[in-house]
Amino acid sequence: MTRLRIGTRGSALALWQANHVAERLAKLHGIETEIVRIRTSGDRMQSAPVAQINEQIGAESGGKGIFIKELEDALRANTVDLAVHSMKDVPTEIPTGLAFPAITRREDPRDCLISRSGRSLRGLRPGARVGTSSLRRQAQLRLNRPDLEALDLRGNVDTRLKKLDAGEFDAIVLAVAGVNRLGATTRVTQVMNADVMLPAVGQGALGIETRAGDATTSGLVAALDDADSRVCVTAERALLHELRGGCQIPLGAWARVAGDELHLEAGVFSADGKQSVRREHRGHVSEPAAAGKRLGELLIEAGADRILRLAGRSVGQP
Repeated sequence: MTRLRIGTRGSALALWQANHVAERLAKLHGIETEIVRIRTSGDRMQSAPVAQINEQIGAESGGKGIFIKELEDALRANTVDLAVHSMKDVPTEIPTGLAFPAITRREDPRDCLISRSGRSLRGLRPGARVGTSSLRRQAQLRLNRPDLEALDLRGNVDTRLKKLDAGEFDAIVLAVAGVNRLGATTRVTQVMNADVMLPAVGQGALGIETRAGDATTSGLVAALDDADSRVCVTAERALLHELRGGCQIPLGAWARVAGDELHLEAGVFSADGKQSVRREHRGHVSEPAAAGKRLGELLIEAGADRILRLAGRSVGQP
């Protein structure tokens, strides 16, 4: 068999993820692979807020998938055989002709705080500057510490850490999974539990995308699928779909499997952190999409639609 071409973004984290998949495929199947770096819309506009990028490319792509669109284009053009994505970057609608035969075992989905002072979120001085590009994180920071200054911060993990060390910020918020994968775990000041900060939908999980008609590649990749991780990510994405959301709405969610039970909790937050709605739902692992949909309904019934409208999203509008 010819070597498989793996499409990926060029950041250190994305390359770690692609090489991780390559190593697992080699171990399982003895397959040779080639890493193909592809620059995405999100990578080309590092200095712009994600919301602004969405506006600029919205006419072409619906403002979604700014970190994966070019990878999917390469799949369709047959210039790569598979693409590795962070599932938190993947829109809820998968393009026709493409599929995700594997969601690998999920890393810790939580967020973490890295501060120059070594202080936790509660211990940061009033007015401390905290960097993150995520509206979800900014909203929950303002909910927990309205006295802090939540500021936009983009760039790869290394760039963000350098800006922290240079004194541009007092602290930054990153995904635990990315920090662990890059070997920077010792930098973590605080891992933030769900009662402080609900993670992004799909955070910590890697998805491997292939052409739906490529049965050979899809079959090889499917061996990397983790059943519990797929259940959790499916539930969270069904919730996101019910709320008609993308990666830049202030929604946090976390699904966990315990035996045959699926526990899903989620929250919707106003950008200023002054309004929020949180709910939980328990379902069966055999019906993750139904559980996610039901929790979305519960959030809407509790007023999440009003908060989302304030954020520029109207529930029920695609």
